[in-house]
Amino acid sequence: MPRDENFLKANNARSLWHPMAAPSDSLQNPPTIITGAEGVHITDIDGHRVVDAVGGLWNVNLGFSCEPVKAAIAAQLDRLPYYSTFRGTTNDAVIELAEELRAFFEPDGLTRAFFTSGGSDSVETALRLARQYHKIRGEAGRLKFLSLKKGYHGTHFGGASVNGNANFRSAYEPLLAGCHHIPAPWTYRNPFNETDPEKVAQLCLAALEDEIAFQGAGSIAAFIMEPVLGAGGVIVPHESFMPGVADICRKNGILLIADEVITGFGRTGAWSGSRLWGVQPDLMCTAKAITNGYFPFGAVMIAEGVAEVFESDETGRSAIGHGYTYSGHPVGAAAAIACLAETQRLDVAANAAARGDELFAGLQALAQRHDVIGDVRGGRGLMCALELVSDRTSKASP
Repeated sequence: MPRDENFLKANNARSLWHPMAAPSDSLQNPPTIITGAEGVHITDIDGHRVVDAVGGLWNVNLGFSCEPVKAAIAAQLDRLPYYSTFRGTTNDAVIELAEELRAFFEPDGLTRAFFTSGGSDSVETALRLARQYHKIRGEAGRLKFLSLKKGYHGTHFGGASVNGNANFRSAYEPLLAGCHHIPAPWTYRNPFNETDPEKVAQLCLAALEDEIAFQGAGSIAAFIMEPVLGAGGVIVPHESFMPGVADICRKNGILLIADEVITGFGRTGAWSGSRLWGVQPDLMCTAKAITNGYFPFGAVMIAEGVAEVFESDETGRSAIGHGYTYSGHPVGAAAAIACLAETQRLDVAANAAARGDELFAGLQALAQRHDVIGDVRGGRGLMCALELVSDRTSKASP
């Protein structure tokens, strides 16, 4: 039965608060009411049909009409709509998914999965597991986290603490102690006044080494980064940056957490952002495209070396005192199995690379015609951005 349009418009934002928006602004400027979607298009309550260029929130990689995922959800709801994976029980769908992900992420060196309800949950889980890993190994003093300015890692207290953007931090401080940030490898705007991407990367790596020396390597649990920074402005580092980070972390006994909530499952033109740069992280955060956005679900993928520490522990410190009611939800697992199969069948990574090249070239041509475009960023799959300025020379914002 169609919902009453007048009722929806009259009550828009009256009874709910929206993420990433001031409640008063939502009341004064009511959000667009989306009522339908098909393929890559969304339709609002007034019948306007547009291309959803963002793909939901970077998560609807297969569009809104992916029938195999919808069918898998319906079938699983009919068979087993929910059961817990807390100690003592599991379900068949989540076992199958874990094996599928193990095969998918084998080139990244990741062989175990811990399931979550979404990206922020995955980041929180990875931070916790990183600390626990060091405690099991007898290095309980490794408590701190390093990350990038401009990085985005979700909205939980842990994720907000390693976020590198004040917009997601200042209203909630004080946050988790021991979180420190280094400059992002952002060629267009960086504190070094450097314009060569490779030199920017090397200066940021030097800043990382300096921060480790200052904090003391033995106090640091992990470095967390997005292979391509998404919400911070689609910042694509030089190809030397993430491998350099991995080398520095390895030398100092620091775990590398790859936040691939956006970059996982093909968006960068590679099956993972880590694979794009030739890096094998210790932990990888995933969500979003794992179910094409059709069900809230996520996973932390765990490297064999980290898994071995937990699984061979004889100290009693390895019990994971962490989890979510919906960890390994059978409906989410069924959706992810179908989504992974369809993602591979369609070779989403190759398509993202090809379409991304076309998009990037088009945006560069657009910049040649409009002085308001100060920078075009991207060139790695379907992750592109325009930075608008009032003056190209000063790079002043509009």
